[in-house]
Amino acid sequence: MQITVSIPDEAAAKAQALGLGVEEYLKRLVAEDMSSSDERFVRFGPGPYTPEEAAAGIRELRKGVTLGGLKIKDLINEGRR
Repeated sequence: MQITVSIPDEAAAKAQALGLGVEEYLKRLVAEDMSSSDERFVRFGPGPYTPEEAAAGIRELRKGVTLGGLKIKDLINEGRR
């Protein structure tokens, strides 16, 4: 995949100060960001998720998520209004 972006002058200056090309500098920034981000939301590779992968991802994402004291019945009734 190829993406064309406009690079701010300060980013180009930082790349030059580090002795890197702009493309290499941006690759490093993306790699750093990905290593510090929540990797549950990042998936690279060919094709879409398999049903098993999608289900496992949903189960992983819902861990620790609550309704803040609401009951499912309350949400259903709210949807009826």
